This record gives sequence, C-alpha cells and structure tokens, in this order.
Amino acid sequence: MSVTDKNYAVTRSRTALLTGAGTLSILALGHTISNLVRTMPAVSTDVIAQSLAVSAGEVAAMTGIYHLAFAAGQIPVGVALDRFSVRSVFLVLIATIGCGAAITAVAHSTLMFLIGQAVLGLGCSGMLLCPLTYAARSQDGASFPLWSAFILAVGNSGMLLSASPTAWLIETFSWRTAFVVPLVMAGLVAVAAAIRLREQRSASTTMESIGSEFVQVLRIGRSQSLRGVVSLAFVSFAVVIGIRGVWAGPWLMEERGLNRLDAGNVMLALTLMLIVMPMLVGILARRAGSTNLLLVAGHVVAGVMLLLLPLGVIAGFSALYDLTLLIVFGVAVSVQPLLFTLGRQSVAPADTGKALAAVNLAFFAGAAIIQAISAPVVALGGTGGVIVFLGLLSIAGALLFALQPLPVRRRA
Repeated sequence: MSVTDKNYAVTRSRTALLTGAGTLSILALGHTISNLVRTMPAVSTDVIAQSLAVSAGEVAAMTGIYHLAFAAGQIPVGVALDRFSVRSVFLVLIATIGCGAAITAVAHSTLMFLIGQAVLGLGCSGMLLCPLTYAARSQDGASFPLWSAFILAVGNSGMLLSASPTAWLIETFSWRTAFVVPLVMAGLVAVAAAIRLREQRSASTTMESIGSEFVQVLRIGRSQSLRGVVSLAFVSFAVVIGIRGVWAGPWLMEERGLNRLDAGNVMLALTLMLIVMPMLVGILARRAGSTNLLLVAGHVVAGVMLLLLPLGVIAGFSALYDLTLLIVFGVAVSVQPLLFTLGRQSVAPADTGKALAAVNLAFFAGAAIIQAISAPVVALGGTGGVIVFLGLLSIAGALLFALQPLPVRRRA
C-alpha cells in the first residue's frame, strides 16, 4: 500500500470514528434525559411530598413506578431493536419521554404523578439500549467496552443537571418547572435524531413471533453464562440509583444539616465520578482483561463506603467525611458498564438487543423492587438504615457474582 493509500485509509478511519461518535452522542443524550428524570427526587423529594400531601417514603415508592415501567419495557424494546431500526425505536421512545415529563409537570394528585412516572419509565426504557445496540452493530468487539463506557459517561451527565442546577431551579421556581427541562430536551434530541440517524436494522434474517422472542429474552437472561451478570446487575443499579437518585439528598439535608444547594454540590462531585470513571474503567479493562475482578472489587468497595457513611454522624465528623466516602463510592461503582460488556460477549450478533435487554431488565427490575423495599426500611431505620441496607446489597451482589460460572465469550 502506498503512502497516499495509507493516508487515505487513516483519514477514512478517523472520519468514521467521528461520525460514529456523533451519532452515539445523540443517542446517548436520550440516556442523559433518563438519568436526569430518575435522579431528580434526590433534591426534590421533600417538596414533592409537601405538594402532594404524602411522606418522603411514599414519594420514593411512587418514583419506583418509573423503574417498574422501565423494567417492563426492556423485553419489548429489546425485541423491537432486533426486528426494526434503532432510529425508529428511538424516535418513538423519545416522544414518549416528552409526554411523561409533561404529565408529571402538571400532576396535582398522586394518581397523575404515578401515571407521569410510568410513562417516563416506558419512554426511558430504551434510552440506554438504543445506543448500546447501535454501538454493538457498528463497532468491532474489541472497542465495544470503550464505546459502552462512553455512552454511560454521556448518559450520566444527566445527573449533573439533577444536582445543583435542579436544586437551584426548585429553589427559584418549583419542582414542576424542573420537569419542563426534560420535556424541552426530549424535543431537541428528537429533532437531532430525525436528521442525523441512519436506518440500522438487525443482523437477524428471520422474523420469529413476538411471543417467541419475548421468551428468548428471558431464556438468555436465565442462561448459565449470564446468570452471574444478571444477579449482580439486579443489585448494582439499585444501589447507585438508591444513593444518587433518592437517599443521598435527604441524608445530607436532614442528617448532616446541609441546605439544598450544598447537598446538590456534594451530589455534583459524586456525579462527576460517575461520568469520568466509566471511561477510565473501560480503558483499564481493555488493557488488563480483568473484567470479573474489577466488577467484584468495585462493588465490594462501594458497599463498604456506604456502610461507613452513617458513622460520620456518630463520630461527629464534618460533611467532608461524607463527600470523601461518596466520591470513593462513585469511583468504585463505575465498574458497572462492564456488565454490559460481558452480556454482549455471551450471544450471537442477532441476539445483541435481547441480551442487552436481559441485562438492563435486571438493572431496573432490581431498582424497582429494591426502591419499593426501601420505603419500609427507612421507616424502621431512618435514612442511615437504608444507606447501610444498600451497602450490604452491593457486597452481597458482588459475592454472588464471584460464585457464578464465568460468561462464555462468543465474540473476541
């Protein structure tokens, strides 16, 4: 190959890389919106409870409807991604998010708030699957861990918006105004996706019945090679969303005496770790090849940080103690995207959507169930009790994962 040909090949490769990054960024912005709406309760639980005349625990249980609807949407979204284009599925879901945000913003009863959360959950159910499926179909297997980390990093930036900016918005206007933000964002992302995204259909050449494909998603999730991944996924996201999405805010404001903006700043620092670290973990896993060890160690360390968090009140430490532990928690739990890498490696290309859906189903089914359980836990043990509960879950999930057989790698 001549020097000119080599330069042309390099230029084409760079152009393809930039094009892929641009497309994935648009899709990942849907995940940004998803993270924004599901972590808003961390800085708004008290005012929502006051507005709807319910307790903070009841608000936590009601926001669990979001995760339940999210989990319920995993199988149909996974099947749809294997039958239709990523573009068409994404556009339908982003429109659904806009509807859910509008309903929640005008909710004046618990029923209407529940409906809004359910619609938001259904719309957001594919906001991670869409970019992951697009990356799995358009990128080689060796680069998928890095791309999945990139998607998670862009998506986690939604938690930046739900920290100090949302706290300011609520203090200045109201919690209802805060839900206008995802409504506007959904409209802008929908326009960008309609213009930029190309039709990208599944590698599958056969069209089985929808019922059969639903069964396949469940079968893939229950398979021996994915059992450990699914078991850890069930508690992993529940722990993250329990801390960042609900209980970190009440803990910092009620137990540590911080105002809403200061609590938002602490959660902003935690969120930065959840954005930056997945990329670094993806690079580390690609070079070291120690995916399973990283997953176990990360979740154990994250759990220990949560167990230590309530001790700061007993020992009389300043809020800097809480900030430090939450930052370490964010660094450690950022190994989470590696679960998608293991899930993707376990199946043939035609089943990518269903495999990722099975892992994501475990993520959000766990979040819905554990968040519902957190209401009686906080009633019995307070905010500190529910934080300890989540720390124990993280450690237990890591140990259960370590005892399961390693996933069978189908792709290099």
